[in-house]
Amino acid sequence: MVAVDCEGTACGAGHPDMPLSQSKQADFIRLQATKEANAAVISLFDNGAENVIVWDNHGLGVNLEYELLDERCDILLGSSAKPRFFLLDNSFTGVLLIGYHAKSNTIDSAMAHTYSGGTFHCMKINGSEVGEIALDAALCGERGVPVIFVSSDDKGIHEAKILLPWIETAITKHSYGQNFVLSKHPTKSTQEIYTNTAAAVKNLNRMKIFEFTKPLHYEVQFKRINQVEKALMEDRLFSRVDGYTLIKNVKKISDIF
Repeated sequence: MVAVDCEGTACGAGHPDMPLSQSKQADFIRLQATKEANAAVISLFDNGAENVIVWDNHGLGVNLEYELLDERCDILLGSSAKPRFFLLDNSFTGVLLIGYHAKSNTIDSAMAHTYSGGTFHCMKINGSEVGEIALDAALCGERGVPVIFVSSDDKGIHEAKILLPWIETAITKHSYGQNFVLSKHPTKSTQEIYTNTAAAVKNLNRMKIFEFTKPLHYEVQFKRINQVEKALMEDRLFSRVDGYTLIKNVKKISDIF
């Protein structure tokens, strides 16, 4: 499964005053995310993959230029109440995270946030802040599937390598601010994703399942009081620590979703 976000693509800088979907870069980033995902897909098939699912997981899940993807892949898209990483089970060999980004509070990282920049200040597991790379890797681990490859900016890759030192990676750009980057050329980025995906497949024997140490203590800090109150109404397991912070203990990582 190739899980595709958008903020971590080459030449993606976003805009300081509006969501990515409304910025002048939106069309370019959607196309570049498609090209970077497709480079991974082609490399997987070239190196023996039998089936590949591309999961469009940014925002509402309708971002990529689907007709440009290799016709051998299947495409998971849209938004619903289905669990995150729908269809993923231990019959899958691995997961690739394409176009991912660093967690909230990462200094000088382009468009860094955790799931919703307008909703969450940060999330923590067992007292340590985590982002989408860690949480998604743990969700894959819960299904018995390793993350084998991540592409992101330099800050996201640094975060990923601490958590998942066995993976192959591709740095698409170096970030110097929330909306300021020195990027690789888009074509060079796709070429590196192709090459390093092949390396990931060749090194499958060193890939590992990622899991957080149990028991799991989840903490989430919201940005607005009304978001806290809504979460309390929807989930009675939460306890309130202060005006913006909720905590709960969970048996498995998917319980936080």
